[in-house]
Amino acid sequence: MQKILIANRGEIAMRIMRTAKEMGIKTVAVFSEADRNMPFVRYADEAVCIGPALSSQSYLRGEKIIEVAIKTGAEGIHPGYGFLSENASFSKAVSDAGLIFIGPSAHSIEVMGSKIGAKQAAKKFNVPMVPGTEEPLKDIEEARKVAESIGFPILVKASAGGGGKGMRVVNNEAEFEEQVRAAKSEALNSFGNDDVFIEKYVGAPKHIEIQLMGDQHGNYVYLFERECSIQRRHQKLIEEAPSSCLTPDIRKAMGECAVAAARSCNYYGAGTVEFLVDEHLNFYFLEMNTRLQVEHCVTEMITGIDLVKEQINVARGNKLSFSQDDLKINGHAIELRVCAEDPFNNFLPDTGKLEIYQPPKGPGIRVDDGYEEGMDIPIFYDPMIAKLIAYSSTRDEAIDRLCRAIDEYYVKGIQTTLEFGKWAVQTEQFRSGKFDTKFIDNYFKPEYLNKENADAEQVAALLSAYIWEKDKNQSNGATALPPLAIEANGTVNKWKINRR
Repeated sequence: MQKILIANRGEIAMRIMRTAKEMGIKTVAVFSEADRNMPFVRYADEAVCIGPALSSQSYLRGEKIIEVAIKTGAEGIHPGYGFLSENASFSKAVSDAGLIFIGPSAHSIEVMGSKIGAKQAAKKFNVPMVPGTEEPLKDIEEARKVAESIGFPILVKASAGGGGKGMRVVNNEAEFEEQVRAAKSEALNSFGNDDVFIEKYVGAPKHIEIQLMGDQHGNYVYLFERECSIQRRHQKLIEEAPSSCLTPDIRKAMGECAVAAARSCNYYGAGTVEFLVDEHLNFYFLEMNTRLQVEHCVTEMITGIDLVKEQINVARGNKLSFSQDDLKINGHAIELRVCAEDPFNNFLPDTGKLEIYQPPKGPGIRVDDGYEEGMDIPIFYDPMIAKLIAYSSTRDEAIDRLCRAIDEYYVKGIQTTLEFGKWAVQTEQFRSGKFDTKFIDNYFKPEYLNKENADAEQVAALLSAYIWEKDKNQSNGATALPPLAIEANGTVNKWKINRR
């Protein structure tokens, strides 16, 4: 492949294009009318508008994307994540058009795209499962008997899709039927498929996933784990690698189970197997994501492997460039998703103009972003505007480095998750590693950020008064006042700015 089309937008489009450029590969961007001035559009060697702002009229138009690829002479299509990345029909259509889909086969996507199908495939390889049904619920009364045999509370989950949609916790028999119908309705509206299944509800699990790679020659490796337990609405906010709780033996066992799940569907390319891990470090298969993950960056930091480069090489038909014995964990990395969301208002998405946007720099800091100062944050897409990654030799140092970078991250015009991120990683629960997917529900209150903002604004007021007095005295010919015993650091400025 000498030219590829990136069927995505924002930071992940930029991420893929940068690796492609290093590999000497030309890139084609497709964009919606709302994204006409985005950095990824300018960065690409060629760019083609494929429709209006709505995803259904642009980034989800598989036939149009394939048409553009053929017209521009692109030989492959990289789907990134989201949009069409886990669409088996799109993968097949790309192959049928004589192009290379930079991802797994349509068969693998189809098998693992169904949570029920994924469980059935993985179970054949003795991958541990949460107790539950192996087929979609057909009859409400039969389902009720299954739920009673498993024992409440249970979880009703949509077979297709993700992101917490079509998911309901049922605490007792009395609410069972209502919650099943609600889950089926939401699943149908979100994914066009109302199949749901039941599994035992693990009340306070950790969410730990294994990154894997496979090639088309039967070679597989796992690139260790990522801890992804800090979430809102079943969507991740903070991820780190490695996890602070796994032992080497459990890490190896989980990695081998992830590879077994991949083998079950002849998988190749980059993929992630997600597990629930209970307080006793028992782990259970959750699902497989047949694409690159948002949080792939932390794995790259601790392994030194460019996962996008490996994806492209595997798609070219090459063997993996490394073996399991070549891999080892080096240091620790933490990622904060910088989302246009308001943690003071239940993390609801925020829109507006990036009046000021200055990402941090310095040792061990990586920022994957897709926006620039002066740009508008549209309402049409995911609210994530950047990923802030901190890397160091130890977990404590990585946490401290992330906090420093958050202090230096200047944003004005929208609410973001920056303040929440700094608060979260400094809590005793996070520092000790004793947290689970209920972290936000159990420990976070917006007023915790208000106190820190009040302190910052008080310091900012003192600083402003000092500068005013200094300027006044200098204009009158007087000797400047001695500096106040405060520091005009990034924390003051960022928090003051972020709260508008």
